[in-house]
Amino acid sequence: MAQSNIEWTEQTWNPTTGCTKISQGCKFCYADAFAKRLQSMGVDKYKDGFKLTLHPDVLNDPRKWKPSIIFVNSMSDLFHDDIPVEYIQQVFKVMNECPKHQFQVLTKRAERLEELSPLLNWTENIWAGVSVENQETLFRIKHLQKTGAFIKFLSCEPLLEDLPNMDLNFIDWVIVGGESGFKARPIKEDWVLDIKQQCEESKVPFFFKQWGGKKKKLAGRELQGKTYDEMPKFYHAV
Repeated sequence: MAQSNIEWTEQTWNPTTGCTKISQGCKFCYADAFAKRLQSMGVDKYKDGFKLTLHPDVLNDPRKWKPSIIFVNSMSDLFHDDIPVEYIQQVFKVMNECPKHQFQVLTKRAERLEELSPLLNWTENIWAGVSVENQETLFRIKHLQKTGAFIKFLSCEPLLEDLPNMDLNFIDWVIVGGESGFKARPIKEDWVLDIKQQCEESKVPFFFKQWGGKKKKLAGRELQGKTYDEMPKFYHAV
């Protein structure tokens, strides 16, 4: 079981690894840097670095795990254009047959998410999310809203600018976080507070992940002296 240090999940499951960059949020991708580090360490799964790779050998891993909240493809994007529909359906079949888990699928390919949604079995334990890092990517929300996912969420991380007047209709959860790493771009408190207010007005759970920066642990994750760990309500079948 791959335990995760990501604050809003418990485990990670990577039936694919690798990706290609498509927007500003990808500029300093943590997964890209991590994959190359694992490649240099000789980890077989990352022998091709950050090149998109399917891993059918791990498809059945969640069947062996105790009930968890599982982030799907923390090291990739399940809706990448080069992943065959049939393989995505295989991933969904495993999720469908593991109701003991909650699966979080996060993508930047919102158009393909909407396009393939009718071909996928959206059981209640599968969450769909899109990354919204700046105003140019607000369009992804519209595509997410048209999917069949029971729980729909936004990841505003890395938050790169103010996101006023987001359409939070049919959105069940919002995560906000600053970029981390040596070249991290800055985040402003006003941007975070504005999103928090939008969530409060729309009665959407708000999760503040981190301030980020070069020393993210020192920066912490308190917003005006408080930690926000709100989660969407979900049915946990066992």
